[in-house]
Amino acid sequence: MAHLVAAFGTSHSPQLSMPADGWGERGQEDRRNRTLYTIPEGRHVDYDELAQTADPAVAKELSADIYQRRFDQNQAGIARVAEAVAAAELDVLLVVGDDQKEAYQDDNMPVLAVFWGDKVPYYPRDYSKLPPSFAQTFWAYPKETVMYENNPELALHLIDSLMDQGVDVAHSKYYREGQSITHAVQFVTARVLGSKQVPVLPVIQNTYFPPNQPRPRRSYEFGAAIRNAVETWKSDARVGIIASGGLSHFVVDEELDRAVLKALAEKDITYLTSIPVERIQSGTSEIRNWVTVAGAAQHLDCKVIDYVPCYRSLAGTGCGMGFAAWS
Repeated sequence: MAHLVAAFGTSHSPQLSMPADGWGERGQEDRRNRTLYTIPEGRHVDYDELAQTADPAVAKELSADIYQRRFDQNQAGIARVAEAVAAAELDVLLVVGDDQKEAYQDDNMPVLAVFWGDKVPYYPRDYSKLPPSFAQTFWAYPKETVMYENNPELALHLIDSLMDQGVDVAHSKYYREGQSITHAVQFVTARVLGSKQVPVLPVIQNTYFPPNQPRPRRSYEFGAAIRNAVETWKSDARVGIIASGGLSHFVVDEELDRAVLKALAEKDITYLTSIPVERIQSGTSEIRNWVTVAGAAQHLDCKVIDYVPCYRSLAGTGCGMGFAAWS
């Protein structure tokens, strides 16, 4: 039978790939962000109201030197995740990520989905329509169309096993013409796998959009069911799983980020399955992907590689970057 031999977690925020000299500009663009909210209440506010309640100490984080230091930490963190993935010598990597209306829209937004097409499509983005600071973040991505390998045999087994286990999962065999796989998978192929590509199997959760976001307990149970599926697959494959996304953004919530990472390292299932939903909104919702991987990797030990709080405005906007590996 196949074995789930390793697991990983990484943030995928554009700020992770954005040069340090663009962080201030990205902070200014946050003034137009309509998904900001207060911590811990989760009350949606605009930038000006958020700034009124922000910790004044954030100002100390908004210098060119700090930006560069944090950027360098991020690059070291993602490099160590990439090294850990390469060292695991995987035959296939399950990528647990969210879709932000890239493939799935309001006409059909599944809670959980598995992509089982032969090829995972990537199409380069049109940078001309993005703000300048965003365009800076795609330096590591291919400039041409790429069709990455999937493992449809495992994907179909995964779907079948999940259904047997009472996890009703949607499926996709293909997307619309010219439609790329979600950014959560694109980031892993570009920044984690790079030239050392192995087949990637996209596993999608609707972390972002109400009203059908999975609750943390369901995300954990989903992960446990994924492991059960993998280890009943009649193959000698070495399978890995990676959480793509998070931690807190677009408002940095260090308290939550550190608590989640501690719970992952200590296998604190009670905490992970009871995270208040008002704390995991907007980009912070991607913490659910880490909870899913924790469920799949409960037989492995988690080592937190690094945590890097990356502020970019006086309102406390930015991203808490996390990097971890289970073995």
